Amino acid sequence: MHGSSVWTLGLRNLWRDMRAGELRLLIVAVLLAVAALTSVGFFADRLQAGLQRDARQLLGGDVVVVSDNPAPAAFVEQAKAQGLQTVATSSFPTMARAAQERGGNIKLVALKSVDQGYPLRGQVSLSSGPGQAEQPAQGIPAAGTVWVDAPLLEALGLKVGDALLLGDGSFTVSHTIVIEPDKGAGFMSFAPRVMINSADLPATRLVQPASRITYRLAVAGDGSRSGDAAAQRYLAWAQEQAKSGNIHGLRIESLESGRPEMRQTLDRAEKFLSLVALLAALLSAVAVALAARSFANSHLDASAMLRVLGQSQRRIAGAYTVEFVLVALAASAAGVLLGWAVHHVFVWLLAGLVESALPAASIWPVLFGMGMGLTLLLAFGLPPVLQLAQVPPLRVMRRDLGALKPASLLVLAVGVAGFAALLMVVSRDLTLGLIAVGGFAAAALVFAGLAWLGVKLLRRVVNESTAPRWLVLATRQISARPVYAVVQVSSLAVGLLALVLLVLLRTDLIASWRQATPANAPNRFVINVQPEQAQDFKGALAAAGVQSYDWFPMIRGRLIAVNGKEVSPEDFSEDRAKRLVDREFNLSTTPAQPEHNQIVAGQWTPGEQGTVSVEDGIAKTLGLKLGDTLRFDIGGEQNEARITSLRKVDWSSMRANFFVIYPVEHLDNVAVTYLAAYRAPDAPGFDNALVNRFPNITNVDLTSTLAQVQRVMDQVIRAVEFLFGFTLAAGLVVLFASVTGTREERAREYAIMRAVGARASLLQQVQSAELAGVGLMAGFLASCVALAVGWALARWVFDFEWTVLWWVPLVGALAGALLAWLAGWWALREVLQRPVMSTLRQAAE
Repeated sequence: MHGSSVWTLGLRNLWRDMRAGELRLLIVAVLLAVAALTSVGFFADRLQAGLQRDARQLLGGDVVVVSDNPAPAAFVEQAKAQGLQTVATSSFPTMARAAQERGGNIKLVALKSVDQGYPLRGQVSLSSGPGQAEQPAQGIPAAGTVWVDAPLLEALGLKVGDALLLGDGSFTVSHTIVIEPDKGAGFMSFAPRVMINSADLPATRLVQPASRITYRLAVAGDGSRSGDAAAQRYLAWAQEQAKSGNIHGLRIESLESGRPEMRQTLDRAEKFLSLVALLAALLSAVAVALAARSFANSHLDASAMLRVLGQSQRRIAGAYTVEFVLVALAASAAGVLLGWAVHHVFVWLLAGLVESALPAASIWPVLFGMGMGLTLLLAFGLPPVLQLAQVPPLRVMRRDLGALKPASLLVLAVGVAGFAALLMVVSRDLTLGLIAVGGFAAAALVFAGLAWLGVKLLRRVVNESTAPRWLVLATRQISARPVYAVVQVSSLAVGLLALVLLVLLRTDLIASWRQATPANAPNRFVINVQPEQAQDFKGALAAAGVQSYDWFPMIRGRLIAVNGKEVSPEDFSEDRAKRLVDREFNLSTTPAQPEHNQIVAGQWTPGEQGTVSVEDGIAKTLGLKLGDTLRFDIGGEQNEARITSLRKVDWSSMRANFFVIYPVEHLDNVAVTYLAAYRAPDAPGFDNALVNRFPNITNVDLTSTLAQVQRVMDQVIRAVEFLFGFTLAAGLVVLFASVTGTREERAREYAIMRAVGARASLLQQVQSAELAGVGLMAGFLASCVALAVGWALARWVFDFEWTVLWWVPLVGALAGALLAWLAGWWALREVLQRPVMSTLRQAAE
């Protein structure tokens, strides 16, 4: 019976408060937080599952053995012993030609020979010609035929059915390739693909003892759990073989070490989406705490009457707990449903990042969303409401009794700790979580301290004998409730901090993405320009209207010693370091620091002999530092130089970049060719004319790759901006909750002022001045802290340059004043319109 009474009382309270609109702010705050978190959660969950599925297609198998020579027989035998399928491919760059009667044009291509069974994962799609329907490939190219990328036909002036010359062989073009699942993202993948049957490769006579060919042995299970387990066992065995040191020039690729196509952009996007959701949750926590305290204040008299009628403290507390648990469950469930609907917008905005339909989501985002909603309402909303059970019955006659007290430190600490732990999970990145959660916690303390000082100084600054009457009254209003003024300024500042931070980060993050691949980014890379051709080549570009381009010498050199000690692949444990030492570097020279490279350590000195500038990433990989001496073997000539600077290079910038640059005009006694990167003119036939005039050059067309990168940028930006709206809504809820917290107290104070003769216009001025002043201070504090937190996030999480703008605090202060005034006008508009007598009568009851 006792439990039934608690449930009955709780349900009755819930019905009454819902009809009165008392729970509206609490429900909106919880719903927004859960919807923001679960929308990102659902999308991230499905995207991760889809990327894992598609990663196997990008690899061409579950495990791939990549080597400079055909994979040792032991690798094939081990796969067969595990019941796994295998297929071998080989690829290398070469020149394809049209027959003389078809114009005799030539083009750099990426030739790939395939065995029966290719591909083990994914599906090759073909077309019979322009405008023809796409169809799945049946097997591999037939003997004497080739499949090619469609742009190659246009470049060579050919069509399906014509002959394509490769080395000493002539092949018939039977289809164009629409989809090649394991094409990859290496430099040669930018060249048009030509695919042939491996049985036809000897006829080309292109494979010679010194040829640089990449061999790939793809291994895959049958898709079952036992097949996946067998593939994992094979992966462990292959990795052990590769580490043994008995086999050189071999590496193992798997789902875990798969290719990071556009990984930096997508990682940044996922982190930013997580940050937006995290800030929405933080703002919602502030809104819930403010709205719950306002809710509790409005129920003090009702709780006192329940005590007079004989209800125990335990029963009153139980009833409010039942009410809040039901509200939390309902608001969380609604938030999960809204998040599920919203995540489909992400899927639509980011369509194409995963090539086919995403797998279904798991139950985890649902459970997480429900848990977050319950945590929000019970940790931040319930503590002030539970104080209603302690309201003394005597409050019915003495309204000065039973006022709310600050929540106990223990209850607050437990709630904040649980909420912070959930937010760390949301962030999916320890640094991001620590900076965001820790930064906001520290900011709240700073806001509270500065707001307290501001309130104390306010009465001293305003001269009551000379200041306007409305300003004097507004100052008295603020200083009469110093604790609430501190709470109001702090909560407003936290809300504005999130909004300012997101606006600044979004602007700089999107700008950094745009700058990485601007609309006029180079779409042609030309290598192998000979020194004697340099002036004529530049003249050809100028004649075609190409005014701006990158132009660098290219020198091939192998690193043979560091600080006088010879180095070899065996000196390094990391695979990438082994590969770098095992091959030749592309070196360059230029007196002027490349404008798209940033010096992060040391100093670039133009013309300084015997020095080099090294890319920061390769320096970390090889363990190099400023002052180290590097020795290169350049065509038999040994050259030694000291590292005087480290450069940060954005490899996604589509600009000419080098690991090592000498800051001089040229090196003596070394062979050199030139590289050019430029945006090709739209004139038809420009590429063919250039290749015909300089037949030895290699011209790589990046148009399709650049278009794909820019398409992904646009998709990511749209998704970021869409979720941004959630945090804006949460911030407005905080503003609304913070200015409505003392609506009834304001109504009584204004009624007394009107009763003693104050005009409504004067009170309106007082209200506007109070709200604008609080908002002005909150906006200024929030903007200053946002610059500091934004700098930390930009440097340690998103890895882009952060621009500190001096005018941000000024604009933030004005925006804070305007937003606070608007929120106050909307929330308090009816306070000044209430009849004086009804307000005073209600206060006296």
